[in-house]
Amino acid sequence: MKKVKAWVYAARLRTLPLSVSGIIVGTALAKFKGYVDGEIFLLSLLTTVAFQITSNFANDYGDGTKGTDDGQRIGPKRALQSGLLSKASLKKGIAVAISISFILAVLLIYKAFAFQYWIYFFVFLLLGILCIWAAIYYTMGDSPYGYKGLGDVFVFLFFGLVSVLGSMFLYTKTIDPISILPAISIGLLCVAVLNLNNLRDVISDKIHGKYTLVVKMGFDKGKKYHTALIGTAILAISLFGALTYHSPQGLLYLLAFVPILLHLRRVRAVKQPAELDPELKKLAISTFLLALLFYISINYFL
Repeated sequence: MKKVKAWVYAARLRTLPLSVSGIIVGTALAKFKGYVDGEIFLLSLLTTVAFQITSNFANDYGDGTKGTDDGQRIGPKRALQSGLLSKASLKKGIAVAISISFILAVLLIYKAFAFQYWIYFFVFLLLGILCIWAAIYYTMGDSPYGYKGLGDVFVFLFFGLVSVLGSMFLYTKTIDPISILPAISIGLLCVAVLNLNNLRDVISDKIHGKYTLVVKMGFDKGKKYHTALIGTAILAISLFGALTYHSPQGLLYLLAFVPILLHLRRVRAVKQPAELDPELKKLAISTFLLALLFYISINYFL
């Protein structure tokens, strides 16, 4: 039982709602166009969760072996850092998670395209492999991209554009240009969650050579960057709302920005990085709420 708890701890279950937000939004856009498939939705959720858990295991291992997760770390302790799992066990766990992720991705892609759309099949298979690569090499390897300030770019691409537009394409086999707007919004909010994490860890990251964008630009500019991310996310999805406006009820999803704006006010007032830890959960849950309200709004009120 203790071993099971250790793996659950390493999986970081609190990160999972954020990871599936893009899938919910992409599914909402597909349903709005008349495409519904419960199996694709379920497999999309499972595949995304598997990718996220793979990333969490790899991040735990990468930061743990590089010494970034040390006794001075703010926030929840990590499995390797706290001794709940050994390096060997965690490496095996990463291998298992990769295998499960790949199998689920193949099942999802086959369900969506079979070999009727064989070009799409292989394009999405390549995307699946890239997702696994991105999950692993954020902090693992000799030259992890997360240590070079590139994490924001990859999160925007995979949690925003690929997640929303890719999941929509699985149903519809097309991409509507207007759908790029909610994809941008979700992607930027996911980047904001990462940025918040980097703001919290700016001191320890700098000490251990993890040069995130916040480390490069500094804490105060990092907070301004955070405001820009959230402000642009609001503008993008508001523009989508304006272009698809039918009734006030169809803009229900904009209510999710009320707690996000309250969060932003709190971040702007913070002086010490450690004070930002509680805000991570608030922003992640608010982004998930946005995805749920978006699904309800455009499928029941537009």
